[in-house]
Amino acid sequence: MRNFIILLFIGFAISLSSCRQDFVFEASKGDLTFSKDTIYLDTVFTNIGSSTYTLKVYNRSDKDIKIPLIKLGKSDSKYRITVDGMTGESNHIFRDIEMLAKDSMYIFVEVTADVADSNPTDFLYTDQIQFDTGSNFQKVELVTLIQDAYFIYPNRTQNPDQSYTYEQISLGLDGDGNPMNIRASILSENDPVNGNELIWNNSKPYVVYGYAVVPDNKTLNVQAGAQIHFHNDSGLIVGTGASLKVNGTLENPAVFEGDRLEPIYSDVPGQWGTIWLTQGSTANEIEFAIIKNATVGLLIDSNDGNFMSIKNTQIYDSSNLGIYAKTAMIKGENLVINTAGVASLACTLGGSYEFKQCTFNNNWSSSRQVAVLLNNYYRDAANNNTAIAYDLVQADFINCIIYGSNTFELSLDPAATNLFNYSFTKCLMKFGSSSNVLYQPIVTNPEITRNQNPKFLNIAKNQLNIGDDSAARGLGGNANVPLDILGNNRTAPYDLGAYNWVTFPN
Repeated sequence: MRNFIILLFIGFAISLSSCRQDFVFEASKGDLTFSKDTIYLDTVFTNIGSSTYTLKVYNRSDKDIKIPLIKLGKSDSKYRITVDGMTGESNHIFRDIEMLAKDSMYIFVEVTADVADSNPTDFLYTDQIQFDTGSNFQKVELVTLIQDAYFIYPNRTQNPDQSYTYEQISLGLDGDGNPMNIRASILSENDPVNGNELIWNNSKPYVVYGYAVVPDNKTLNVQAGAQIHFHNDSGLIVGTGASLKVNGTLENPAVFEGDRLEPIYSDVPGQWGTIWLTQGSTANEIEFAIIKNATVGLLIDSNDGNFMSIKNTQIYDSSNLGIYAKTAMIKGENLVINTAGVASLACTLGGSYEFKQCTFNNNWSSSRQVAVLLNNYYRDAANNNTAIAYDLVQADFINCIIYGSNTFELSLDPAATNLFNYSFTKCLMKFGSSSNVLYQPIVTNPEITRNQNPKFLNIAKNQLNIGDDSAARGLGGNANVPLDILGNNRTAPYDLGAYNWVTFPN
């Protein structure tokens, strides 16, 4: 027993000695390696925080080391870093950081800076992550482009409990009779900071928090080249008697998208709310616009008895609907809508529609999405789901492409009690065989070319151009839309969709 105790003691002592040897850290000798020597933080707007970027630091030596100092180069740096989950001194300075042999650690980097902090010639804001400022000095460069902008946001007042009350507008009552309010800012012609907020120009981008509201009987003019960025849960509302005029050009379209500028967000759906043309808005016109990454690209809620015009416009990557029209009146030409969670184009609650030379595609990864949905009723949940029907006076599609990843990319949903008029003239459509009586006019229509591939250039990149081997080439008639969306002359034989065919590069 005595010998066993002695052996146990010796073994314990050896293990302690071994542990102490494992964690003897030597001073770093400047031989760290890094996953990159410069971190380029993508463009951010002034005073809006960036995404988080990652730097990996490696100790490739056989020694456990201690880095005496890791810090940002500028004492007042607008960058923030965390080192292996530690915040250090104000996310700026870290002392005596230990690394085991053959080990690595992560440094996470963010920035929030004002354009005034950047270099006035190129608007770059720079700094360094510095490792050991003695004789073993190493560094990783940090570079960010800061972009100035007009900011539109709801006013707020501070409450006694230090919380805030934000400027809001009422949307009426929900189905249960509860008030619906959203944060919003009424656009002003004489804003003390932004000047005339009813003219959005291309001098610098606009960043919208909450909903920007065009007041009743006013007009918002969006000029060629304007860049509008909406924050999460934000958008644009056009009020009663008010109008939206988007006046982009082929060379300088007006762009509506989210406020995250990093490339990884370029095709992420649902980053902001919608452009809502409310019931009672009037004389809305949209030409040469690009609308990206919304929940609903355009919500068109009835009209005032006159058609609105949408021409040469692209709507991409909507998490719900590209265009959601309710009892609306729309004339669309050279309209391209690609990828939406429910439908690229939804013409609901009846209305009147005419679409010429348009491309509607939907490759959302589900089994229920469609490119085009036609409907003329809704069910009133407060009244035992009774169907409330409206007349679909017309839904005419001429020289259009209706395509996507599902077998059926057209959905017809009529209420038998009201008009449900639609027509397809010289159209290409993804639509499988169906014995449903409702769909027989589609299956037997000689004006519809079914299930032939238009062979778009690159659906994932929203490039719905067609090539010389496209099934949409030369199938159309003269729809009296003389130019395609790229400004090219249309000549017989006419192609379907918004684009004339071209030979794709190899």
